Amino acid sequence: MHLLFVCTGNTCRSPMAEVIARRLFAERDVADVTISSAGTSAWPGSPASDGALLVALEHGLTLGEHRARQLSPELVASADLILTMGPHHLERAEALGGSGRSYLLTGFVGGKGRPVSDPFGGDLEVYRATYAELEREIAAIVEKVAERRPS
Repeated sequence: MHLLFVCTGNTCRSPMAEVIARRLFAERDVADVTISSAGTSAWPGSPASDGALLVALEHGLTLGEHRARQLSPELVASADLILTMGPHHLERAEALGGSGRSYLLTGFVGGKGRPVSDPFGGDLEVYRATYAELEREIAAIVEKVAERRPS
């Protein structure tokens, strides 16, 4: 299974979601899931934002090697599940061929979903709040996906 997280610039929310998900899937011993991220308006090759780098480090995760990627039809086609940070990201993923496999991250487990707050330009407390929101949401997603996996 390939899981793709999508935000705007692929420098804050989706890279943090990617490393959080990797950790949480590993903690559940789910090894057959690959995880990546992309942005609907990414500047390809850009590093993760300083705030995302620092907050990830606070949690023992690294984004030092991350480089932004533009969401493309090829990336969408390669993903089994696409989780987006906001409605406009969802619309873009669906327009690129992801209908039926694309969801708001906050709506995948249940409910209508809502946008994940964008910390870009905020201070570390804003990044910490977004990280905590992502961690909560992704933990529920990992549980749901792990329950559906064959033993």
